[in-house]
Amino acid sequence: MKDYQPVAGAAHQELAHDSAIKHVTGRAEYTDDIAEPVGTLHAYLGVSGETHARILSMDLSEVRRARGVVDVLTADDIPGVNDISPNGNDDEPVFPKELVEYHGQPIFAVIAETRDAARRAAELAKVEYETRPHALDPVAAEAAGMPMVTTPLKLERGDVAEGFGASARRISGRMTVGGQDHMYLEGQVSFAIPGEDEDVIVHCSTQHPSEAQHMVAHVLGIPSHSVTVNVRRMGGGFGGKESQMTIFACVAAMAAKRLNRPVKIRPDRDQDMTATGKRHDFVIDYEVGFGDDGRVQAVEGKFAARCGYSSDLSGPVTDRALFHADNAYYYPHVRLVSRPQKTNTVSNTAFRGFGGPQGVIVAERMMEEIAYALGMDPLDVRLANLYGETGDGRNLTPYHQEVKDNISRRIISEVEAGSDYRARRAEIMAENAKGGVIRRGIALTPVKFGISFTKTSYNQAGSLIHVYADGSIQLNHGGTEMGQGLNTKVAQVVAEAFQVDIGRIKITRTTTEKVPNTSATAASSGSDLNGMAALDAAEQIKSRLVQFAAAKWNVGETEIEFLPNSVRIGAEVMPFDRLIAEAYTARVHLSAAGFYKTPKIHWDRAAGQGRPFYYYAYGAACSEVAVDTLTGEYRIERSDVLHDVGRSLNPAIDRGQVEGAFVQGVGWLTTEELWWDDKGRLRTHAPSTYKIPLASDRPRQFNVKLADWSENREMTIKRSKAVGEPPFMLGISVFEAISMAVASVADYRECPRLDAPATPERVLMAVHRLKSGG
Repeated sequence: MKDYQPVAGAAHQELAHDSAIKHVTGRAEYTDDIAEPVGTLHAYLGVSGETHARILSMDLSEVRRARGVVDVLTADDIPGVNDISPNGNDDEPVFPKELVEYHGQPIFAVIAETRDAARRAAELAKVEYETRPHALDPVAAEAAGMPMVTTPLKLERGDVAEGFGASARRISGRMTVGGQDHMYLEGQVSFAIPGEDEDVIVHCSTQHPSEAQHMVAHVLGIPSHSVTVNVRRMGGGFGGKESQMTIFACVAAMAAKRLNRPVKIRPDRDQDMTATGKRHDFVIDYEVGFGDDGRVQAVEGKFAARCGYSSDLSGPVTDRALFHADNAYYYPHVRLVSRPQKTNTVSNTAFRGFGGPQGVIVAERMMEEIAYALGMDPLDVRLANLYGETGDGRNLTPYHQEVKDNISRRIISEVEAGSDYRARRAEIMAENAKGGVIRRGIALTPVKFGISFTKTSYNQAGSLIHVYADGSIQLNHGGTEMGQGLNTKVAQVVAEAFQVDIGRIKITRTTTEKVPNTSATAASSGSDLNGMAALDAAEQIKSRLVQFAAAKWNVGETEIEFLPNSVRIGAEVMPFDRLIAEAYTARVHLSAAGFYKTPKIHWDRAAGQGRPFYYYAYGAACSEVAVDTLTGEYRIERSDVLHDVGRSLNPAIDRGQVEGAFVQGVGWLTTEELWWDDKGRLRTHAPSTYKIPLASDRPRQFNVKLADWSENREMTIKRSKAVGEPPFMLGISVFEAISMAVASVADYRECPRLDAPATPERVLMAVHRLKSGG
């Protein structure tokens, strides 16, 4: 029997990530680290050199003759259905037959003895095209009459015309919000091993093993039961491995079954960035009516998104942008519409926040517009428009869900006091009034973020727990570990349920063989769903143990209590191991499959009404920046963050998530610029041309706290709240602070209307425009 270390395993403890030591020592095994069997082949994608064109001919003879090449796969070689659209829209082929719709679209795959041989051979294809006009952004695509990739959504409440009519002031504007590449440390990779009959095992870096399983089966023309997808861990995902891994899994599996040899595919970073979707770019037209007190009366918004050539997840992403266009603010009269626009670019996809950040930033832009128009502190405008408490008539969202758990005002108040916002803002304004090259800005922005998949059926999870005869425990669940600490949190839940040390629990890889039909690890729901499913399984086993012990030792079930590494049965306390051994001998079933589905949620998309979210998570951040008005460069001097995670399952992990989300949000709004040339080629396709934040870009003073007084009012796992996505939006405080610094050059008379990302070039142009009065 293993000598378990006496580590407290209960939930709410600050335990290290279960793989932390493996991460820093290089012993953590990723898909590309799996030992390759003898005979393993390697695949690489051949891609389109045109942005929108009909394929006239494709000569792959030189590719086939190239050194080391074993096979070449095209659309004609697909044994099942040539479609990998995650929503069943039949608009996303593995390989197109006749029409390419973006530059870099995969059109064939090379299978070779080495990855280098496959990569070099893919360049030898000779393809003739008949080019067609292309449109790259949503405005150009709409002007060209291109269709939308999915049905748009409208959210409406109140009477917008009446609201504008009653408004003392009105402002309209347009904001362009850029996209973002996921830039995960571990790129896309899949490794397929053929089995007997129709079987194939796919090791894949994916957030959604069940979708990979179903898509591979779909493309191969076999039942899902013949496909096993395994995921031990990912080196980051952020939504980029929710649906975008499918083509890699399918190509590896097709080749493996066709050649009856293991096949691995791992694109280089350039191809990873050009062939996979990103955060959606938005062009948002907004109009806001408000009074002289700064209170909003009416809002109207049109949210046009660059979706790419296929629908992918653009429907729910653009839906969620509307869901969060209110952020923390009450709009008495509101109408919001989405326009998920088809474009000749790679199909955009899920990204941390899933459209929510694009909605939130427009809410903050409107608060900023009102503040400049009235000469008010933007924080006062924000406070004036916050959702109220239940019963005051100011707590109904545009989608008709009541906000019943609002703690925004307390969160903001604590950040305002802790950051000394008022005094610092006064000092900054006095300093800016002296003129000079360096201008400073400060902003305090909140977030209210709804938690749940907006597609109700995705809000379910399963788990499987085995208690072995020696008292050790194996835990499996449908969530995937991408560095966020999900496995550690779920293990803590199980350890607390059994009252055992966490070292007793073995967390195994996610696999479709153990827990079927799982949802993606996304929407910040990993701990909520899988934690509850694991708790359900643990409680089933505990119930059997209690019934067994009560009968064997002739005591009432209420006289049985699980204690740390032991169990009290009447007056006797015995080690947990002994009880398990006794139960095994008595043929007690020591395994259980757990299940959970989120209660209370419902959504009628056609009506634009319902309760899509189980609860809300809240937060606020105050950031100060310094801007060089001669170059447009800036740095973050200080950020104070307070975030609500309910009763944290693991405060250390949650703080790490808040810190990482904040910095990633700042990157989206400042340095991470995606740029296509006029021929439709993505030019920011590698770390050399696409700038993510460095350690030197973090706030020089970075104060991050959790609202340790908060507790989820809904019955979530241990009263915790989700943490993955909500703090991402707190990076908006940096964007707003930059805007204030820029506005100072014109004495704050005008909103700078910065587009995102606010690169130094954009900042410099805004400074010149305001100085010139243009």
